[in-house]
Amino acid sequence: MEAFLVSTGIVTLAEMGDKTQLLALILAVRFRKPWPIVLGILIATLANHALAGAAGAWVTTMVGPQVLRWVLGVSFIAMAVWMLIPDKMDDGDTGQPPRWGVFGTTLVTFFLAEMGDKTQIATVMLAAQYQAYIWVVAGTTLGMMLANAPVVWLGERITRRVPLRLVHLVSAFIFTVLGLLALLGWG
Repeated sequence: MEAFLVSTGIVTLAEMGDKTQLLALILAVRFRKPWPIVLGILIATLANHALAGAAGAWVTTMVGPQVLRWVLGVSFIAMAVWMLIPDKMDDGDTGQPPRWGVFGTTLVTFFLAEMGDKTQIATVMLAAQYQAYIWVVAGTTLGMMLANAPVVWLGERITRRVPLRLVHLVSAFIFTVLGLLALLGWG
C-alpha cells in the first residue's frame, strides 16, 4: 500500500506544470471533448507506465542492493533538481482536424510526450525502489489522472489558481528527502 500511496502522491505533484499536463490543457481547449481526451490519457499512461515499471523491476535484477541504493538516491536527488525546471510546450496547432479522432490523437501524442518525462523516470525509480510493479504502476497512473483529468474538465481556470512554483518546490523537497533516505539505506 505504501508503494501505491507514495507513487500516487509523487507523480501527482511531479505532473503539475509538466509538459504532458500542458498537453492535456491544449487538447482540452482545442477539441472541447473531455471524455475521449481523459480516456486517451488513461490508456496512454497505463501503457507508458507499465513499460517504465517493467524497466524498474528489471533494473533490480541486474544490480545489487548497494548499487541500487546509490543509483536510486542520486536519481531521486536529480529528479528534485529537474522539478525546479518548469516545462514549456511549443504551440504546434496547425488548425487541421485530428487524423485519428480526439481519442487517437490524445493517445498517441500523450504516450509520446510521456517518453523520457519526469513522471516516467519517477515510475522507473519507484518500481525499482519498492519492487511492487502493480502497485507502483497503479499509483503513478492514478497520480497522472489526478493531475490531468481536472485540467481537461476545468481547462485554463485551474491553471490560474494553482501556484505551480510552490508545487514544484514541494515536489523537489519530497524527491530530495526520498533521495537522502535511499542513500542512508532507509526503505
